[in-house]
Amino acid sequence: MATTTGASRLRELMVDSPTSVGARRRAQRWELFQQLFPSLDQMRVLDLGGTTEAWHRAPVRPAEVVVLNLREPGETSEPWLRPVLGDACTARQVLAAAGAPTAYDLVFSNSLIEHVGGHAQRAALAAEVHALAPRHWVQTPNRYFPVEPHWLCPGLQFLPLGARARVAAVWPLAHSRPDTRADAFAEVQWTELIGRAEMRAYFPRSELHHERMAGLTKSLIAVAR
Repeated sequence: MATTTGASRLRELMVDSPTSVGARRRAQRWELFQQLFPSLDQMRVLDLGGTTEAWHRAPVRPAEVVVLNLREPGETSEPWLRPVLGDACTARQVLAAAGAPTAYDLVFSNSLIEHVGGHAQRAALAAEVHALAPRHWVQTPNRYFPVEPHWLCPGLQFLPLGARARVAAVWPLAHSRPDTRADAFAEVQWTELIGRAEMRAYFPRSELHHERMAGLTKSLIAVAR
């Protein structure tokens, strides 16, 4: 197993540094996003599961963005950007209670649907996406890509739950090491990757874009425009 220093360096090269493989992939994703929604600068956008920090760094600027996040939507002084704390699976209710709009031009969501807690919650999230805007972009890592993207661990998503927790507790390429075994168990319980069949079921009338790496589908994006 890699040393802590070596693992940190490897993770930087793969996903964390501005010149990493992950950073280049994110830049390509933004390019695709702009191509698919050329009138983005005129749109009111709802970001489910994002952060204000991500929009501060983004190379695109919608007319207005509301960021809804269960734990840390972030802070901002930008007049076009508004954070709201709450559950994306009940987005309309949360937004109404916060005095935020409940109708948008576009719903945007990156790497959220695999974290909401099982099929019923994923179906609820999809229902909110469909109800809140006529257009959407919903991205998720592909379960069947050989490397689990949150831990950068080959095949982790295919192990039984207990084995996943044991690996997650010690795997050196994770973004942060859990403090306890219970924390590791909770982290893997809250990460349930899905594949093409599930995305087709949740977004049956959407285009399904495949982000590929080495010829394999790394991520799936449901798009309505």
